[in-house]
Amino acid sequence: MSSADFHQSEDPDGWSADVRAHFPSIETLAYLNSGSYGLLSDRVQEAVQEYLDLRVRAGADWDAWVERSMSLAAKLARLINASADEIAITTTASAGINAIASALDFSGSRNRVLVSNYEFPTSGQIWHAQERRGAIVRHVEEDEGQAIPAEHFIELIDERTAIVAISRVCYRHGGRIPDEAVRAIADAAHRNGAYLILDCFQSLGAETLDVKTLGVDFVVGGMYKYLLGTAGAAFLYAREGIEAELVPAASGWFAQEDVGAMNIFGNDPSRSARRFQAGTPPVIACYAADAGLDLIFEYGPGTIEARVAAINSAAMERLVEKGFPVATPVASRGPMIAIRSTDSPALVRALMDRRVVTSERDGNVRAGFHFYNDESDVDRLIEALEANRSLLR
Repeated sequence: MSSADFHQSEDPDGWSADVRAHFPSIETLAYLNSGSYGLLSDRVQEAVQEYLDLRVRAGADWDAWVERSMSLAAKLARLINASADEIAITTTASAGINAIASALDFSGSRNRVLVSNYEFPTSGQIWHAQERRGAIVRHVEEDEGQAIPAEHFIELIDERTAIVAISRVCYRHGGRIPDEAVRAIADAAHRNGAYLILDCFQSLGAETLDVKTLGVDFVVGGMYKYLLGTAGAAFLYAREGIEAELVPAASGWFAQEDVGAMNIFGNDPSRSARRFQAGTPPVIACYAADAGLDLIFEYGPGTIEARVAAINSAAMERLVEKGFPVATPVASRGPMIAIRSTDSPALVRALMDRRVVTSERDGNVRAGFHFYNDESDVDRLIEALEANRSLLR
């Protein structure tokens, strides 16, 4: 679906209306804040109520709770073309990154960490925290167009590099590292004996991702943005075979090979990606996340990706046409568009007064689109920005 197609035939089969019916907030809000928190659907509400009803009825049902976390792992694996054994369910993306960091040895010559300037703060902070363990952190900068070409990484990767950390989409302005660049960076890392970790928190659910095609070693993400779940659940993909190479120092009873062993006299990490987990799974968040993924599969990840790309393109065309100062790289971007502001907190408040929900980072107001958005949401964004031109840079 192209941007032109979106304008000419936005909703030929009532698909948009059917999707939007699952999200009660749509009735009053032009919700463009999926990059902060995805909208709550009726399916997720029902799943959380299912958990609460079970608590009342049974008190505790560990078998059901563990099964739900396993169901979530299986669905995440399907979404990114992995196996369930390559998925660890964590509480946050930070937990997954920390587990990986704890498994790396920075005491020798392979002690370099390359961190892209697209990273969310938690990623940069975790890798800088390893400096006390001997890590040397170097940042990979953007070019003048806010992109980070693969060459910026490749020229810095060498035999001293332990791991390269990249974010698929920059949380500050929405710039995106495309597939071919991710593959080239992964190839360069592997040629030099380094790992590659990809953060897809700001895109997965609004775009498809194939970990095998990209050739990455790790992927981290969370469930409450474009994956439609709620806070408290996240995931880590660790490619098959990596468990033979890395043993995390961060651990817990659900990271063990036999969770039921209850052994306090040793550490026996799982032979799957579950070794990167820790303690009790985030049970209620798993119910919500599982239901969110069901909704994504119902409408189809590829169909959702095409719709988000089309509405994003339609919005970008209108923003440029109106002369609004767009901070997002046009050539490669994720589901979010950032608009420069002289006072971004004030502009977010002004938009909210018109029931247009956005967020702000780094002096930019962020409009994050998902498959529940339509042309009416773009109209309301444009009208609200037009009424507040004095706050645009």
